[in-house]
Formats: sequence, structure tokens, C-alpha cells
Amino acid sequence: MVKQNIDTSSQNHESLPNNPSIASGLDLDDRKQLSLQALRRVEPIAQIAQQKDVSRKFVYQQVAKATRAIDKAFQTVPKDQEVLFHLPVTKQWIHQFVLGQVLYGHSSFRAVLEILNNLFDYHDLSLGSIYNIIQEAILRAGDLNDVIDISRIRVGAHDEIYQAGKPVLVGMDVVSTYCYLLAIEDHCDETSWGVHLLDLNDQGLLLDYTIADGGLALRAGQKAAWGHVPCHSDVFHAEKSLKEVVSFLAHRARGCTTARKKIERKHEDLERSCKPQTLSRTLNIARQEEDKALTVALDVRILTQWMCQDVLAVAGPRLAERQKLYDFIVVELEQRIDYCSHRLGPVVRMLKNHRDNLLAFVSVLHEKLTDIADSFGVPLTAVQAVCELEGLAPQTPVYWQRTAQLQTMLKHKFYRIHQEVLAVMSQIPRASSIVENLNSRLRNYFFLRHHIGHGYLDLLRFFLNHRPFLRSDRPERVGKSPAELLTGQSHAHWLEMLGYTRFHRN
Repeated sequence: MVKQNIDTSSQNHESLPNNPSIASGLDLDDRKQLSLQALRRVEPIAQIAQQKDVSRKFVYQQVAKATRAIDKAFQTVPKDQEVLFHLPVTKQWIHQFVLGQVLYGHSSFRAVLEILNNLFDYHDLSLGSIYNIIQEAILRAGDLNDVIDISRIRVGAHDEIYQAGKPVLVGMDVVSTYCYLLAIEDHCDETSWGVHLLDLNDQGLLLDYTIADGGLALRAGQKAAWGHVPCHSDVFHAEKSLKEVVSFLAHRARGCTTARKKIERKHEDLERSCKPQTLSRTLNIARQEEDKALTVALDVRILTQWMCQDVLAVAGPRLAERQKLYDFIVVELEQRIDYCSHRLGPVVRMLKNHRDNLLAFVSVLHEKLTDIADSFGVPLTAVQAVCELEGLAPQTPVYWQRTAQLQTMLKHKFYRIHQEVLAVMSQIPRASSIVENLNSRLRNYFFLRHHIGHGYLDLLRFFLNHRPFLRSDRPERVGKSPAELLTGQSHAHWLEMLGYTRFHRN
């Protein structure tokens, strides 16, 4: 009889309402209220299920969902796993990412694919798609390159860089660092340079003068295309060659000293052992070689210092005095060629052949100093003395003695003239180092590609001209692009100029 009662209770339990249509019809608010009612534990689950006409299993499911939500809300997540912001990845964003990796990151096409596959789990891009993205950007960049007005450029720096045996011709504005020429050719000759320079002339480029190294093809092409535009020699290469000779001679002198000491130690050992003096003659020869090496190394170092600090420096005497000192230094170096002909010979020949071009910047400086003298109504010699004053070290008594003399001579005009002279001196370019810097940056893009075309160079030129400087030795350049420095007008981000909408966090 008891068993029968138990069975009957089980049957009554299974007959509780369990209408799936009612449970599925509950909206989110109803389910939330149901879970909250169950969590309060005021009424039994069976009673709550009966009130809502649903099964207890359904009520337990809602309670489980609410419990998981509460646990997640109070769960402590490590800081490095917190979601900082959400990024909407669209096809346009993928295109911008590809351009950023190629231009910012110097990545190859396959590296871009690998980054997208491994970090973004994005596999819907192929090498052909990346090529098409780059080509689309090249077309837009080529049109934007032609918009910039380059007629305000006054001094240009020219050079060439070789990629896979082919020359890439480079031309830049020394003031704004704007690159107005970046073209690959089959040969580096007079014709290649001349054609590009004539094209630049048609685009409005009218330079006062250019700065270049001793490349014969470059100078011949400029003479053929711009016969009236002088080409100044790059001071950097001349100073670099001289300093390399000084370093070589100093190293040789140290080697002679080491050899002499070694022979002396052997000679002393023989004396202590009372053996015949067989090394006396060798020791004398070693001492003579050491004296000669030290003398030549010291002489060449002093001559190099005169050339770099007095002749080729901006702060210095007039052109005639520089020419006399220049010739004296060349003659003195020539007298020492026999000691190191393979090193000194090429340097002396270069200095003899390029004296006027290396000192061409002095004439430009003289004109600007003359303008200062005329504007202040003072003798040119006084302004020239202010310029020469900057060649002295401020820590020396001579500097302050000459400063006092000039202050007495120029009176209240001294400070203003001094500032004008400093400004002029900072604007006298003597080297094409700015284009050498660009060449070093271009190599980071070229080493991944054995073959480059004009289109890729157009894109590189656009990117480098419209990318702001993150840092610079000149504060006025920081945060501005070469195009902005050239035109004096701000422009949009280079991605936006190419037609893209950049992502911005809310």
C-alpha cells in the first residue's frame, strides 16, 4: 500500500506543467525576473515553475545564466588581459594595414600575409591582392607628387644610390629635406642626369646652386642641362677622406711603436744573458721607423685640423685667405705622399682638383655678410670679424677679448648683428649629407626587392615627403613633414591623402 502511494506521487510530479511553448515565449525581461526570483530563495523552485507554467529545469537554466553573469562581473581579470578598445576590422582598414607594414615596417609582401594570418587570423588576402593595394596607392601618390610647387627650392643636393647594379638618382632640398627626384635608370651617365634635370626645370625647379660629391656623370649632366647653375663640392666627403688617412697613419704609428717595444724586450733579454748584440741594428731601424711614423701622423693630423676647422668651416676668414691656407695644406700633404702614397695620393689629387668647388660656399657667405653690413651701416670687416669669432672656443680668453673689442666697435648694434650672423651661418649648406641620410633610409626599402620600378619609387617619395619627423636636430622640423616645411602649409595624414579613413578611438 505504501509503494502504491509513492508511485502515485511520482506520477503526479511528472504531470506538472512543462509547456515548451510558454517557456520559449518568455522575453528577456521575463527570463531576467524569473532568474532573480529564483536567486532570492524566498519560494521553492517548484512553486516558481508552477507559477510561470514552466518546468523546473528551465528555471534552473535561467538561474545558471544569471549566476555566470554575476561571477563574470565580479571576476578579477589580469591587467595585461583587459580589453583596451575594440577595433572594427574592415577591408579598408586591411588596406591601410598593408600600406603601413610596407612603408612603416619595411615588410615584404609575404611578411604582411604572415602577420595578418597569425595575429589577426585573417586568411582572405593573397600576394596578388597586396600587389593590387600597392598599385592603387602608387597611382594616387603619383598624382599627388605633381601637385607640390617646387619653385621655392633654392639649393639642392644630388647623389645616386645603386640597387641591384642600377643607379637610383636622388635630388633633395637641403632646407626642407623635400625629395623632388627619385628615379631608377639603367646607367648613371650624363644623359640620364640631364634628362631628369630638364624635366625638373619644366616643373618649375630653378636652383641657385647644387651640392654634390665628385661624381663626373652627375656634374656633366647638370652642366648640360643647367649650364648656368653652379655645382658646389660636398665638404663632407673631403673631410671624411682626410680623417680616414689620419686614422690610418695613427694606426700605423701605433704598430711601429708596438714593434719597437717588442724588439727592445728581445734586446734586453740578450743583454741579460750576455749574448752578442745581434739586434742593435734592427732596433735602430725600428726606432727610426717609429719616429718617422709618429712625425708623419702628427703632421697630417694637424694639417687635417687646419683644413676642417679653419678652411672648410663656415666660421673663418675671407676667401683669399682660405685659398692661401688651402694651397699650403695641399703642398704640405703632397710632400708626405711618398710615406703613404696609396692613401695620401688620392686625397691630395682630389683636393687639388676641387679647391674652387669646395670653397664655393665662402662666396655665398660673403654675399650674405655684405647684406648684413649694408643693412646695419657698419664696415664689412666688422661683420666678418663677428663671423670669425664663432670659430673660437668660448672657454678661451681670446674669444672674450675679441668679443669686447667688437662690442666697443659696434656698440648697441653688436647683439643684433651677432644674431643675424648666426642665422646666416646656420643657413649656409656645405655638404650633401641630407641626401646621404635619405640614401641610408632608402636601403631599408631596397634590400627586400631586387627589382624596383618607377611606380614604387613614386610611392616612396610621396610617403617620405608627407611623413612628419618624429625627431630632428633642428627643433623646427619636429612634427612636420618635408612637404609642410617646403610649402609652409599643413596637410592631412598621408593615408587620408590616399583616400582612406583612419581609425580613431572614441
